[in-house]
Amino acid sequence: MSTPEYELWADLDVRRPDDVRMISGRRVPLSWQMEKHAGHVDRLMNSTLPANFPDPVERGGAGDVLAVLALSESIRRDLTARRAGDIREAVRLGATWSEVAAAIDITPDEARAILRDWTERLHGLHQIDAEAGEVQRLGVEEDRHAAVLALIELADDQRTETGRHD
Repeated sequence: MSTPEYELWADLDVRRPDDVRMISGRRVPLSWQMEKHAGHVDRLMNSTLPANFPDPVERGGAGDVLAVLALSESIRRDLTARRAGDIREAVRLGATWSEVAAAIDITPDEARAILRDWTERLHGLHQIDAEAGEVQRLGVEEDRHAAVLALIELADDQRTETGRHD
């Protein structure tokens, strides 16, 4: 079933990563971006078919290539923005730092650094709100910050006590 938001997205010509912005107050889901990306790639692949190809196909052009480039960049940015949170979840749910590092082809210490940078930035946002006497809107409060720091301190092959390994 199609939603009005999805229809807006489906009709949008993407030529720059910033064309992928919020629709109705929420970020365009990665699945929608990837679906649109695949459609452009399919049309570009059709352009390689012989001119006398028996079935009618929609062939891609420059607009499709530009959309592929812009969507690829938007998807990359979204995945990069999620990376630290995904690292946190993996360790919290029982993955070891060695396993996380292998999954993203870096060292355990590099994976820890990604998570440490992320949690320190979020904690800093919380502290700014707290110092201003505002209700916390951004960032990570003290107990969540401490919990992430505890995850960072786990040894390379140590699992969380409560984490499960699937």
